[in-house]
Amino acid sequence: MVSPFLTAAWRDLILLNWRVDPALLAPWVPAGTELDQWDGAHWVSLVGFRFLDLAVKGVPALGHRDFPEINLRFYVRREVDGEVRRGVVFLCELTPRRIVEWVARAVYNEPYKTLPMRSAVTETQTQYDLEQSDEWQGMAARPTGDWRAPNPLETFLIEHYWGYNQQTDGGTMEYEVFHPKWRTRPAELARFDVDVESIYGSEWAKVLGAAPDSVVLADGSEVAVFSGARIV
Repeated sequence: MVSPFLTAAWRDLILLNWRVDPALLAPWVPAGTELDQWDGAHWVSLVGFRFLDLAVKGVPALGHRDFPEINLRFYVRREVDGEVRRGVVFLCELTPRRIVEWVARAVYNEPYKTLPMRSAVTETQTQYDLEQSDEWQGMAARPTGDWRAPNPLETFLIEHYWGYNQQTDGGTMEYEVFHPKWRTRPAELARFDVDVESIYGSEWAKVLGAAPDSVVLADGSEVAVFSGARIV
């Protein structure tokens, strides 16, 4: 049995989700994959969560085990021998741990940046913040219903078990992510004051500057991320 490269728990997720013009995503689609869609639309998600109990190849990452992240991602698919592999591509991943950025870039060529970050999770609100130019900014959501099985849109957004990323030579790496199914609960946006343009670029300012089309909270679980393999 193949052992995972990384194990952890991803907990207390906020997903802010926008419909997006596929032309904006096209330059970032890794070779060998195609854009995925739900209900005739393509989606991009800004995801905040707590990254807990990090271990690399079974060794606890002492001093770097627990931290928040905020990731901007979109959705792709790849068919392999009749199996449809639905996955995510990260446009930007934010972490407060520079060693995490270094490992993710070196091993997977993931687009990480390091910024001061913090989180606050209570029964009435889940919040993730980052610091830029000596100012705290971030995202927060309040639950509006009870925990339940995800609806069809939420299933599309959270049940992806593959990751894809472009390599520096134009190739593509594929890696598997395992976790049990998550519960979700409906939510409303309580705060979103991230300086989108400074982090993600002017092309995203209009998309992420509008109210999200969907706000979801997910409970999360333990996860295992396996080593990648080139497909192109």
